[in-house]
Amino acid sequence: MLIKSVRRWAIPEREATPEALFMNRRQLLVGGGAGLLAAGVSLPARADVMEAPDVAPELYPAKRNELYKLDRDLTEKKIALTYNNFYEFGSHKEISKRAQDLEVKPWAVTIDGMVDNPMTLDAEELIRKMPIEERLYRHRCVEAWSMAVPWSGFALKELVKMAGPKAGAKYLRMETFMNPDVARGQRQRWYPWPYVEGLRLDEATNDLAFIATGVYGKPIVKQMGAPLRLAVPWKYGFKSVKSIVKFTITDKPPKSFWEQLARREYGFYANVNPEVDHPRWSQATERQLGKDGRVPTLLYNGYAEEVAGMYANMDQSKIFY
Repeated sequence: MLIKSVRRWAIPEREATPEALFMNRRQLLVGGGAGLLAAGVSLPARADVMEAPDVAPELYPAKRNELYKLDRDLTEKKIALTYNNFYEFGSHKEISKRAQDLEVKPWAVTIDGMVDNPMTLDAEELIRKMPIEERLYRHRCVEAWSMAVPWSGFALKELVKMAGPKAGAKYLRMETFMNPDVARGQRQRWYPWPYVEGLRLDEATNDLAFIATGVYGKPIVKQMGAPLRLAVPWKYGFKSVKSIVKFTITDKPPKSFWEQLARREYGFYANVNPEVDHPRWSQATERQLGKDGRVPTLLYNGYAEEVAGMYANMDQSKIFY
């Protein structure tokens, strides 16, 4: 008799129910554009924010890995693709149009540090080397909102394996692009650009750690981190560095962007924990985008069974920091 082992949280997701577009910013943007045109000002041409870049398009939609399902509705695509944090393009959520200026072909990716196989290759080449699949993940922002997303991509452990870590390596450092001519936010010199994030190697090789290269059945859109974006669903969203250009395996803990900026509020681990509040707000509940009301936040965002063992000897009251 065949007995199929199912993860505790891997229950069938319900069909996504369309919700109204979050706020009315499209109407505001259209209205503002009409005023500029009436004044005789030309508006720059930009790709639609819903349009997926042409990066290995034949790989999507990817086959879904049925081990990674959800107990909640998927967030409506229109909302998920227009409500984004991407400080390189601004400190507000409405950066989806600005992000269209980012050119993601070609996109050089460097893998270096304490590795047997250092290399630099194009993102499209890297993506085609990897086993691409779709996973349904929760995403919890430190700002106490959340969404549920169908990411496509590959397990981060596959990239670590390809790199071949040397003895003594303990961490994976990830760095995003630097181009202030395109990304206006990078002109703000009080931020410690470029955006850097890091994981311990045991975190990076955990089954859940994922490099997202697609979303909603197509290549990932620019405002969500094209062409390569980290997705670690048990951690707050600021850990999920976008538009990665460098992976460095090292024996030293990386100092992340938000640690450098506000160490008291944003730590290295950033594991979702409803018992440890942000210094300025509660983390006990969250607002699911596209839905009314708030719901309780789960320890490790609901992935405790898969990741808690990595932190068993750490002070759980400080796990956020």
